[in-house]
Amino acid sequence: MTRRGWALFAAMAVIWGIPYLLIKIAVGEMTPASLVLLRTVIGAALLLPVAAARGWLAPLVPYWRWVLVYTIVEVSLPWFLLADGERRLSSSLTGLMIAAVPLIAAVLQLLTRGDDRLDRRRVIGLLVGMIGVAVLVGLNVSFKDLGAVAEVSLVAIGYAAGPIIIARRLPSLPAVGVVAASLALTALFYAPLAVPQLPRALPSGQVLLAVLILAVVCTALAFVLFFALIGEVGPVRATIITYFNPAVALLLGVAVLHEPFTLGAVVGFSLILAGSVLATRRTSTSAPAGPAAAPSSSSWGAVARYRRVRRRRAQG
Repeated sequence: MTRRGWALFAAMAVIWGIPYLLIKIAVGEMTPASLVLLRTVIGAALLLPVAAARGWLAPLVPYWRWVLVYTIVEVSLPWFLLADGERRLSSSLTGLMIAAVPLIAAVLQLLTRGDDRLDRRRVIGLLVGMIGVAVLVGLNVSFKDLGAVAEVSLVAIGYAAGPIIIARRLPSLPAVGVVAASLALTALFYAPLAVPQLPRALPSGQVLLAVLILAVVCTALAFVLFFALIGEVGPVRATIITYFNPAVALLLGVAVLHEPFTLGAVVGFSLILAGSVLATRRTSTSAPAGPAAAPSSSSWGAVARYRRVRRRRAQG
């Protein structure tokens, strides 16, 4: 990897590791619906003009049904459930639970026959990962918080299913166009519910800053940098940031919000990480087990373009 590749990789590992901290700060003074509305309105305002100017919105029209499904699965429901869950769970624990996304993606691929190879290594990986989730939840969550655990679990399922929907139903669409459309649609969905819930008084400076960073850095800028990372190092290496994001969430939660650093968190995350690597590592005779992209991210358009360029270079 070049220096530019390492710089982009480090930036993405941090950028998609900090949303959990920012969401925890924001929901202290805002409702989950109002947070989702502000985040998507600002993100859409930044990405829609770019997508429209480059003609990345028109190709979406024939596929509007699947774009809508993707929006609900990857953005609309997960972002609300994540914010609502973090009203009861710590940001570090939430980030560690989202680390199970590659495991869930591998399971979904197997259940939907996206990858029919269920060898011993993958079985062991899935079992180790599930034990890690059990340890993480069992040693860090009380009975009264199981509802929030269920919400974050649904978020992880959505984050795992979203890229699969894109890869199978919308593989040729411009990625930034799909992201911009998803943000705009989500803002429209939440406007009737969230506008009456907006704070009557101006939130504190730290909440406003958290919302702004979420929308500008963790949403709009993040996708631009992620696609640049894919172009620099390729789609396979780019997805490795998945394994660094939860660690960043854990460190920030402990350092900034003074959340507990527990043995269960360390052991659970280690098992989830090991299980994910085993369950999703490609073999010499199979395709990758599933997309291991970070929350609300996937590299469908960039991956397709990257592969086309590589094929042309190989043929030329």
